[in-house]
Amino acid sequence: MSSSASPQASSPSASLSSSFPSSRPLTAYGWDADREAEFTPYAAQGLLPGRVLRVDRGQCDVVTPVGTVRADTEFVVPRDPMKVVCTGDWVAVDPDGGDPRYVRTLLSRRTAFVRSTSSKRSEGQILAANVDHAIIAISLAVELDLGRIERFLALAWESGAQPLVVLTKADLVPDATGLSYLVEDVETSAPGVQVLPVSATTGEGVDVLCAVVSGGTSVLLGQSGAGKSTLANALVGEDVMHVNAARDVDGKGRHTTTTRNLLVLPAGGVLIDTPGLRGVGLFDAEAGVGQVFSEIEELAADCRFHDCAHTAEPGCAVLAAVEDGTLPSRRLDSYRKLIRENQRIVAKTDAKVRADMRREWKLRGAEGKAAMEAKRGRFR
Repeated sequence: MSSSASPQASSPSASLSSSFPSSRPLTAYGWDADREAEFTPYAAQGLLPGRVLRVDRGQCDVVTPVGTVRADTEFVVPRDPMKVVCTGDWVAVDPDGGDPRYVRTLLSRRTAFVRSTSSKRSEGQILAANVDHAIIAISLAVELDLGRIERFLALAWESGAQPLVVLTKADLVPDATGLSYLVEDVETSAPGVQVLPVSATTGEGVDVLCAVVSGGTSVLLGQSGAGKSTLANALVGEDVMHVNAARDVDGKGRHTTTTRNLLVLPAGGVLIDTPGLRGVGLFDAEAGVGQVFSEIEELAADCRFHDCAHTAEPGCAVLAAVEDGTLPSRRLDSYRKLIRENQRIVAKTDAKVRADMRREWKLRGAEGKAAMEAKRGRFR
């Protein structure tokens, strides 16, 4: 608008905003003032704000102020798999009238839950975007795999979400003392994380879980057979997700959920249900690993050498803690494993990390060779 324009004259953007549908219906899905401000330039173009409910073969369902619409993602398909449209994304879509209707852009992601793909190219796969709580469902129908729980937790912390471990099918452990021991075992592997036994059958713990996830966006993660779909139905209050029985022989389940779906919870907040995950590969999750093993990181600060590998170095505070029973040896083994795995993943895309790892391997090889030669010398 020019400086000579009448004060009563309205700008094109003003007339657009006056006819633009109110985004208030999106509040239940997490829309807030910051998103409103970020969307302003797209509103001026006549686009609609929306949140992705599910993605399927280049198409996605998007909830908007005028209802749920089907939109094509052709214009937001980047080469980088980390930037593809995902359940939980906030987007700008075409207004009514376009056929097909397109997603025009993605708004910024506040958090993203990412794992590595099975690809040898070391690519990340986004499982959910803009997540506040990461609910890790672990079935009590099978033996606890603490190492797998630690993997999930590392990815959850790295995503920026607050993890929560839910021990499902708690009704299968009728002994209260035995259940308390299982909870304690998981708590030892999940410092700073709430561990909640839940039974969708009896309702145990469901009300507590509802209260925890009543604000913000939660993603439900776990292996097939962990009871995620049953738990999702319990949280929503109706059977919105199909449920299959787990195999009696090993407690493993079939893929009940095949796509990631965003559901509104009656107590507030939204839930993203995900397919069962067979593989939980780390993807550049160094900070997340450090958070999961925070007690080891704290002990390492007291090691004699700042680059201590906690294997056989003199003055290693971590090894000393294992010796005196303060630190379980399983925790240290798991920590080493996840650190090595994460380094390999990062090294595939980071030349400096690759070079550093090669130097470390050569140094350790030389040290091992020198030790063997010294040993031979003593026995000659």
